Amino acid sequence: MYPLGVQAKEQDKGHIPPSPGSHAHAVTLMDVTSGRILYEHNGDEELPIASLTKIMTAIVAIEHGRLSDKVKVGRAAYGKEGSSIYLHLGEEMTLENMLFGLMLRSGNDAATAIAEHVGGSEEGFARLMNEKASLLGLTHSQFQNPHGLDAKNHYSSANDLAKLTAYALHNPDFREIVKTQVKQAPNPNDPWDYKWINKNKMLRFYEGADGVKTGYTKIAKRCLVSSATRNGQQLVVVTINDGDDWNDHRKLLDYGFAHFPLVEIVKKGQTVQSGIVAGAAFKYALNEAETELIEKKLVLHEENPLRFGYRGELQISLGEQPIGKVPLYKRGSVPAAPKLYQQVYSSTDHKPGWLRSLQDALRALFSGD
Repeated sequence: MYPLGVQAKEQDKGHIPPSPGSHAHAVTLMDVTSGRILYEHNGDEELPIASLTKIMTAIVAIEHGRLSDKVKVGRAAYGKEGSSIYLHLGEEMTLENMLFGLMLRSGNDAATAIAEHVGGSEEGFARLMNEKASLLGLTHSQFQNPHGLDAKNHYSSANDLAKLTAYALHNPDFREIVKTQVKQAPNPNDPWDYKWINKNKMLRFYEGADGVKTGYTKIAKRCLVSSATRNGQQLVVVTINDGDDWNDHRKLLDYGFAHFPLVEIVKKGQTVQSGIVAGAAFKYALNEAETELIEKKLVLHEENPLRFGYRGELQISLGEQPIGKVPLYKRGSVPAAPKLYQQVYSSTDHKPGWLRSLQDALRALFSGD
């Protein structure tokens, strides 16, 4: 399934209910499965993002490192300014536990230690972050460091962060870390274990909340990415510079779940023509009035034994707007789903962002990263 992230617009023929808005300078509400932006304000504005940076840090570390690796704390990480998990110079901790400290307590010392371990240096790791941003089609993002302390030319946008988070949430290790409320880890320097309580209050105050990250600096102000799952649908909200973020996220998540449920438009294995079936399910976040606007176009190719039963695609549109494609196969020839990430989606401008994501996922799959 190749969904395209079409933005829901309130002015489109009156089909979209008015959003609750927010107090944020920039905000995006996105459906994770389809990548559809359900609401945004100043979504492409390039802004400082504080510790929301660590979403990129975490997924790059997971994809390039091994969770069982021992990460050693060097001088750059020891005593790093800002939020910290209070690592000791020379201390060793598994990459997995470092990532919990990074995402639950926003440890800048953990971020630096992870970057040096995975990228060889903060600068080397920043190159990996920017490569990932390019592969995912994040055109309004640039990273200079792994922790998000204010730096010139270090920025992202609400839309880019939503796309990044939706991508990362398809990784089971990332998903498990960001939904964890309390984590204990071995502490070699004291007689008690580390105990980290997640700073993300949404996990405790919103039904179905399962991530993702808080952030704050004097320049970026309050930043928050939250996710929640209800009835099999996962939504992400990003706010940048929002003085009432907890309440705004509740309202926006409620709005998304109430008005844009995830609808299964095509079932995997569904017959579309005699002997030809859908190779994947296709689900999309739709307002009730929009379901009548869904159109499907069958595009078939001549049967070729070298294509292992592939026969074409089912093109799906919302009115005149393409929203995705489903590959079609001869019955009995549908391949297994990808093991690394189950969903691949594009940017809203319909450039082949899904291809960049797929190439990156396959590279990680076959390189063993």
